Amino acid sequence: MKRSEKQEIIDSLTAQINSANHFYLTDTADMNAEKTSALRRLCFAQNIELVVVKNTLLRKALENSNKETSELYDVLKGNTSIMFCEQGNVPAKLIKEFGKKNKKPILKGAYVEETVFVGADQLEALIAVKSKNELIGELVGLLQSPVRNVLGALQSGGNIIHGVLKTLGEKE
Repeated sequence: MKRSEKQEIIDSLTAQINSANHFYLTDTADMNAEKTSALRRLCFAQNIELVVVKNTLLRKALENSNKETSELYDVLKGNTSIMFCEQGNVPAKLIKEFGKKNKKPILKGAYVEETVFVGADQLEALIAVKSKNELIGELVGLLQSPVRNVLGALQSGGNIIHGVLKTLGEKE
């Protein structure tokens, strides 16, 4: 591969890393064509872009990116695939589900919500990470609950007062 081709790949990876809020580094070595195709189909169905990259090119792309990912340099050994996604916990769920029937992919590291996770033991923590939209939804739900209680009390109290006034008005 020529130096210019390598630089194009590095620039492309750097742009993807800079534009992605979340990405996962996985080990997909020793997967046969059938399992690799099944993994790619699952990734496509869940809006995850799976790219197999050379470690040296990926390291240069990570170094050139505007994200602090230096902790991930140590996991760039063996075969590496990178998963780009919009929601932080979707690839972790996919890796866990796919791993029930297969030994691979194995999580090497991840960059999720501006935090670096290293090692396969972090998979459960990544599954528990909530997206920004999920957190906003929970917050809105929590904020609406007291308001609903107050409105419900006022509405029921208004009905009672209206009934009392109507009864008093009918006595005269």
